[in-house]
Amino acid sequence: MPIITKPEKFIYKYNIAIKGTDLLLTMDGNLPTSKDMESLCPIALDWFSEDLYGYSALSLKEEAEIPVGFGVCPLRQLFWDKPNLTFIAARAKSLLSQRQMYKFCPTCGDRLLDDKTESALFCPKCNTKFFPRIEPATITLISRGDEILLARGNRGTYNKFACISGFVEQGETLEECVVREIKEETNLEVKNIRYMGSTAWPFPDQLMLEFTADYAGGELKIQEEELAEARWFRRDQLPPMDQLPQPGSSAWNLIFGNANK
Repeated sequence: MPIITKPEKFIYKYNIAIKGTDLLLTMDGNLPTSKDMESLCPIALDWFSEDLYGYSALSLKEEAEIPVGFGVCPLRQLFWDKPNLTFIAARAKSLLSQRQMYKFCPTCGDRLLDDKTESALFCPKCNTKFFPRIEPATITLISRGDEILLARGNRGTYNKFACISGFVEQGETLEECVVREIKEETNLEVKNIRYMGSTAWPFPDQLMLEFTADYAGGELKIQEEELAEARWFRRDQLPPMDQLPQPGSSAWNLIFGNANK
């Protein structure tokens, strides 16, 4: 089913309004109503509806202030607090981001339009469809007896201890990606790679594929371009909670979820 750009009416059950990486909620913690969405349009960068999943989504302009009567909830927290909304919220956030990134055809430069039959963009000049982008990435918790390996990244503002992760490259299996990323970033070898689950991570368009693995050999030596540090921690002597991933993330799932059991 097609995506409808900037509809005049909001008729669906779910209304997702986003500013940056935060979700707008009413002061009583609910999603905006249809009337609320209409009032937000003047300060919105973009909005659309997707009939197939029964929702509308809207992104506020960067300079827009949060309107009176609304609060914000980080999407990461929403994934933990309201898992029934994870799919819709993650999809809305990812599509809103991509619609801003991909406005013109990369082949001929013509303006992209909504496809008339599918959730895709369409180039009327070269007759090419562009479907929503998904970037698969593996994230792995490495165990060595009673210890687990946690690392802090060396890029961006996120400085919590988490698991080793990286994007899947063309031609790789997921297991090969796990082995390569761990070897590149820590100089370690692993065995007994086990798939544990997945998490949609629309920042902007990742699908995190969660694994555990056992230490098989090698001396820990970090890739300084990627990591600030990496250390072995006993499970009963982890860093303080404010230095660990938040609930709802793949790293939290691996450290404290089913993999921990």
